[in-house]
Amino acid sequence: MDNKLYVGNLPYSATEEELQVMFSKAGTVTSVAIIKDRDSGRSKGFAFVEMASADDAQKAISMLNGQDFAGRPLTVNIARPREERPGGGGGGFGRGGGGGYGRGNNDRGSRGGFGGGAGRGNNDRGGRSW
Repeated sequence: MDNKLYVGNLPYSATEEELQVMFSKAGTVTSVAIIKDRDSGRSKGFAFVEMASADDAQKAISMLNGQDFAGRPLTVNIARPREERPGGGGGGFGRGGGGGYGRGNNDRGSRGGFGGGAGRGNNDRGGRSW
């Protein structure tokens, strides 16, 4: 995987064709992918360029890292493999500290907001059973 390059600080107007031409000066380009926002379809300002060999990739780094492209200095380096993200990385749901309800002066321990916690069968407050 030492032939796949991360290209950062791209202007949003950059095209895959422009990158293909630029990187082909360093060697054979296998693929170019500008990463786009899933919702808007706009460029996120970075891309991955795959070169035919690790030597071509190293040559591209030495030739193009820091080079001006439409007024912006490019960042070019070996792409790191994506970190494994359990469950697709949605996150943020679950309990996560119990939310903001019922906290503060009336702290109920680690049960989170409102009733929560133990089963609702025979609650010890008298009244009716749920």
